[in-house]
Amino acid sequence: MHVGPADASDIFTDNQRWADVDAWNEAVAELHAKGGIHRVEREGFKPFWAIIDHSALIEIERQHTLFTNEPEPVLQNDAIIKNRVGVIKSLIHVDDPLHGKLRRMTSDWFKPASIRRMNDRLESLSLEAIAKLEKFEGRCDFARDIALAYPLQVILGLLGLPEEDYGRMLKLTQELFGAEDPDLQRDADSGEDAGDVIADFNRYFTQLTEDRRAQPTDDLASLIANGRIDGEPLPLLETFGYYTIVATAGHDTTSAAMAGGLEALIKNPDQLKRLQAEPDLIPNAVEEMIRWTSPVRHFMRTAQDDTEILGQKIRKGDWLYLSYKGANLDPMVFEDPLRFDIARSDANRQVAFGVGVHFCLGATLARNELRSLFSHLLPRLDTIEFDGLPTTSKTTFVGGHKTLPIRYRLR
Repeated sequence: MHVGPADASDIFTDNQRWADVDAWNEAVAELHAKGGIHRVEREGFKPFWAIIDHSALIEIERQHTLFTNEPEPVLQNDAIIKNRVGVIKSLIHVDDPLHGKLRRMTSDWFKPASIRRMNDRLESLSLEAIAKLEKFEGRCDFARDIALAYPLQVILGLLGLPEEDYGRMLKLTQELFGAEDPDLQRDADSGEDAGDVIADFNRYFTQLTEDRRAQPTDDLASLIANGRIDGEPLPLLETFGYYTIVATAGHDTTSAAMAGGLEALIKNPDQLKRLQAEPDLIPNAVEEMIRWTSPVRHFMRTAQDDTEILGQKIRKGDWLYLSYKGANLDPMVFEDPLRFDIARSDANRQVAFGVGVHFCLGATLARNELRSLFSHLLPRLDTIEFDGLPTTSKTTFVGGHKTLPIRYRLR
């Protein structure tokens, strides 16, 4: 299906549409009524196929040699691609065999058994979050004061970075993922500024690599700094890419799910009340929060051969936009998908973490962080309401709440 300039398909290319997530959800619902694959042709962008069908997205993800990350795994306009000065080579940018080799380097750190060993740390951070809420005396910005800090401490602690550097990593992450948003971008929406952010990451991680190679410790940064591929030291570009993807995606996405999950509970007080009465539903509620927020909004794939998707001919070289948010609102899979339902029986069918070889390494950790925080928060909440207008990042790739002002009373 071809879609023209007036169609709802601008939800994929226009970052401003993410300022109102409810309206975005309604727009993708309109597209679902027309089909699961849509041809998008927008001025300033290479044409692409947008995939919002849940089953089709899964099949594309599983055929990772037919549909590759390279050469462009993230939607960018022509000007940014042409003027790009910064380069990242991370797990999301490469394909097998390099992808598999890079992934195996750290996979043991993110296996369920390894993550379980972090439960005490998560317990401590959850209690710290509650202590912060007590200190704020009934009013705070949950996104900035709680949701951003919690996962940042988890992932940068895994890397072994000093706490005094956490603020710097947060700022760089927001500038990287928020390059389209006036409130988050460094200076202006341009490839050169994004390159400056990447260069700053690389400068920081150059020093970190030198330190960990000279004096290895038992943290994740040391493993990456001293990593080897086919018996050879990991090249610097791949080393920097590894640090960057772990240090950024490892916390920004989880904080988005935390804030978005709480907002959904405030908007649906019946769901909040039920979850407080039935805490055994928290693991399922976390799946629904992840479905609802889908912090990684898309990835791009390039077809390596002629094929067909949902009856549509796809040519070699065609660009495909995998809309995880759209697939998580597929009415053929999720009944009444625009309803937030903590007891949804198939919430775990959400695809926010991806599928197949590119499934998110940190999925188990993210789930555990959300479960821990809400397990401690919900029993203490007596009342909660908005204390102003929540705002979301105007970004087409990764995003969530910029602000979530709340007024609350703790038991």
